[in-house]
Amino acid sequence: MTDLREVRTEAVEDLLKAVYTLQQETDPVPTTVLAKALDISAPSVTDMVKRLADPKNHAPLLDHRPYYGVRLTPLGEKIALEVIRHHRLLELYLSQALGYSWDEVHEEADRLEHVISEQFEDRIAAVLGYPEIDPHGDPIPPRDATGVPVINAIPLTEVPTGEPVTVVRIIDQTEPVLRYLSELGLKPGVSISVLEKSPLNDTVTTAINGVAHTLSATVAHAVLTHAQPPAAHPTESASNE
Repeated sequence: MTDLREVRTEAVEDLLKAVYTLQQETDPVPTTVLAKALDISAPSVTDMVKRLADPKNHAPLLDHRPYYGVRLTPLGEKIALEVIRHHRLLELYLSQALGYSWDEVHEEADRLEHVISEQFEDRIAAVLGYPEIDPHGDPIPPRDATGVPVINAIPLTEVPTGEPVTVVRIIDQTEPVLRYLSELGLKPGVSISVLEKSPLNDTVTTAINGVAHTLSATVAHAVLTHAQPPAAHPTESASNE
């Protein structure tokens, strides 16, 4: 049986990470969808999936059924979450400690996530104060890889007109989109409201820091938000004082 340490190449870790992400929307994950996400050929993905699912080679990291799709085994999920934790901690460290902009950190973290040790990961977490989210609002998996905390949020496209909300997460993390949103000041923690929706133009107009900006529905759908709590009102006894 092959040593699992020999199996954990960068390509394998990238595949497991992609399966975990895609499983949040489609479970099991079709190999064609996985190939598109990884930008490699379908036959190459199928060969890798078969190898990672074969118990003769090592402890299976994937559960694979032809014409059905793939899903992570518990061991595969543990590895995926470990890599995701590395990635998101690195993104935050690069942003906070080294001054990278949030549209620059993804590629750097992609390169580094496979090589840092668990000790180095622990040092980063401690220096950052054991954070729970990365610069884009993505939750950071816990050290024991028990799963990613769920963030209940709705896309900006589904926010009713006039309702104030707080941005909590950006799910499209391509450089052009992040750079554009940064220029608008549209980042996690920012309070905004929807001014107008235009189905014919497929746009959403929002108020960001008091300025109106019109976003395409595609970009707006990638901005996840929380409803803001209602403003506190003084009690009757307090108002009479």
